[in-house]
Amino acid sequence: MIVFPWLWAIFTIVAAFFQTLRNAMQRELTASLGTVGATHVRFLFGFPFAVIFLAGLAFGTDVPLPRPGLAFWPWVIDGAFAQVAATALMLVAMGERSFVVTIAYIKTEPIQVAIFGLIFLGDAVTWPMMTAIVVATAGVIVMSAPLPSLPRKRGREGRGIGGLRPTLIGLASGGMFALSAIGYRGAILSLHLQNFVMAATFTLVIGLAMQAILLSAYLWLRSPAVLTAIMHSWKPSLFAGFMGALASQFWFLAFALATAASVRTLALVEVLFAQFVARFAFAQKTTLREAVGMVLVIAGVVLLIFEY
Repeated sequence: MIVFPWLWAIFTIVAAFFQTLRNAMQRELTASLGTVGATHVRFLFGFPFAVIFLAGLAFGTDVPLPRPGLAFWPWVIDGAFAQVAATALMLVAMGERSFVVTIAYIKTEPIQVAIFGLIFLGDAVTWPMMTAIVVATAGVIVMSAPLPSLPRKRGREGRGIGGLRPTLIGLASGGMFALSAIGYRGAILSLHLQNFVMAATFTLVIGLAMQAILLSAYLWLRSPAVLTAIMHSWKPSLFAGFMGALASQFWFLAFALATAASVRTLALVEVLFAQFVARFAFAQKTTLREAVGMVLVIAGVVLLIFEY
């Protein structure tokens, strides 16, 4: 296949946009379905769409489905289960802080991705790339740092605006997303396919199937009422699932073409998309600190683009 060197960047930006829409919808679903239920929506309702993507690719291009070897399975299991944990932690954090700041916490993951990618996949990290990662990550740290002058809400310790609890939850979510990115990229590469679209789409279907089965079994055993509630909320859940599957499709395409560190660093543009959602959908204002952080994020992303 002919692959343009900038194609991974287009895939990443498109994925970040659709993921922002999915996150906003899941945030709304958390109130009625709970954290696990809202987490399950993206997998359960995303899986059928991923299967449609794969079927359309297979029939439309006559590219045969891959036959994964043993090396494929540990990678995809890591990617799938780490993503479940990351999504659940993300939704918990969203319940305790603003939408945009929660996204900022999660987007501290690029440095972890760079380290894990170097260790597990041998993905090289050049000095310009590391500079871009550090600058962009500094931006999200500036955005999420608590302001001492802000009053804290009463209630359980750590639940205030500058509380430690939401910070740790958001950072843990970012760490699990980092492990998930490495797992999925490893799974895609282990297929050794010339057609990167098939490798990415097939890996997406397997990952979503594992996640849908795992969480369905968990809810059936622990909270069957949540499964019923998910079915009753099928209309917004269907939209969240579609947005999730679409975002994941483009994430996987990007992982097939570039290092996970590069993809996840450029993905920080999601902070900018989240800002628009927070402002227009949730009526949350942007502080000066958050504005400065976003400038740093943009600077890091520009450095990364020029490196490629």
